[in-house]
Amino acid sequence: MNSVVRWNPMRDFTSVQDEMNRVLSGVFGSRFTDEGALVWHPPIDIEEQPDRYTVHVELPGMKLEDIKITLEDNHLVIRGEKTRTEEQKNATYHKVERVYGTFERSFTLTHAVKADKIEATYRDGVLEVAVPKAEEAKAREIQIKTAR
Repeated sequence: MNSVVRWNPMRDFTSVQDEMNRVLSGVFGSRFTDEGALVWHPPIDIEEQPDRYTVHVELPGMKLEDIKITLEDNHLVIRGEKTRTEEQKNATYHKVERVYGTFERSFTLTHAVKADKIEATYRDGVLEVAVPKAEEAKAREIQIKTAR
């Protein structure tokens, strides 16, 4: 059975725009907000082990004071801003590929964690956040007793 769908040219235009944003975001790792501000998404690896989560975030060229990490209700948020150095007035730029602007990456952790034991280190442009799981979140084997 075929259904009739009313043609909406704006819907088609919006889907083309969304697709172009997705493609360009994949190429450049960034996007523009409706207000025109540049937002970028640094690459992230999230690793889960029996006793902890480890998050690795590539943040080359960033200063520690420009990076913030928060945890609330098992929701880990990493945000910051990478600012561009001042452009030289008499210089001609032939290529500009480095990404600048604000970013925010957030993740919901599926297990209870020890918020007071979270550690973050920044080395060689990579932020590593170690989030230990709470004891009650760790898997443990339950002994089975025989019924009498």
